[in-house]
Amino acid sequence: MPHIAIDNGLPGISGLLTLRPDTAGPLGMLADALLRAPAPMSRGERELVAAYVSRLNGTRFCTGAHSAFAAAQLDGGEELVQAALDDPAAAPLTERMRALLRIAAEVQGKVGPVSQEAVAAARAAGAGDTEIHDTVLIAAAFCMYNRYVDGLATELPEDPGYYAAGAKRIVDSGYGRED
Repeated sequence: MPHIAIDNGLPGISGLLTLRPDTAGPLGMLADALLRAPAPMSRGERELVAAYVSRLNGTRFCTGAHSAFAAAQLDGGEELVQAALDDPAAAPLTERMRALLRIAAEVQGKVGPVSQEAVAAARAAGAGDTEIHDTVLIAAAFCMYNRYVDGLATELPEDPGYYAAGAKRIVDSGYGRED
C-alpha cells in the first residue's frame, strides 16, 4: 500500500507523476534527454542501462517498464534484455555494452568515482567520453527514480500487458507526454 494517497489508479511512477504534474514535467524532460535525445548510444541501449540499474536496485516497476522499453528498441527483444539483466557477462551483448553496464553497476553500488578499470574497459571496447558520461548520468538518475517509486511504496500494475502498452507510447511519443 502506498505511503501517500494516490487516487488516480495508476501504478509506479505513473501515479506519482499524475499526482504531481509540477514535478512530472522536469522529471519527464530529464528522462527524454537521457533516454531519447540523439546520442552515440541507441535508445534501446540507454533503456537497457535504466532497466539494469533498476534491477540492481530491486525496483520492480522500473525494471518492468524499462525492460519493456529496451526490448521494443533492441534486436533480440525480451530475450536479450532478460539475459542482460540476469548476467551481462554471459548475455549476447557487445563488449562495449558489457563494459557500460559494469560502469552503471559501479554507479549504482556506491557513491564515489567509477573505477579506472571499468572506464579503461569501456574505452578499450570502443566507448567514448559521451557514452561513459551518459551511462553514469543514466545510472545516477535511475537511482533517484527508483528511490522515488519505491520510497513511496507505489503499487505494481495489475495488468500484465501494462509495460508493453507503455513501451509503445514511450517509443512513439517519449516521456512526459500523454496520448
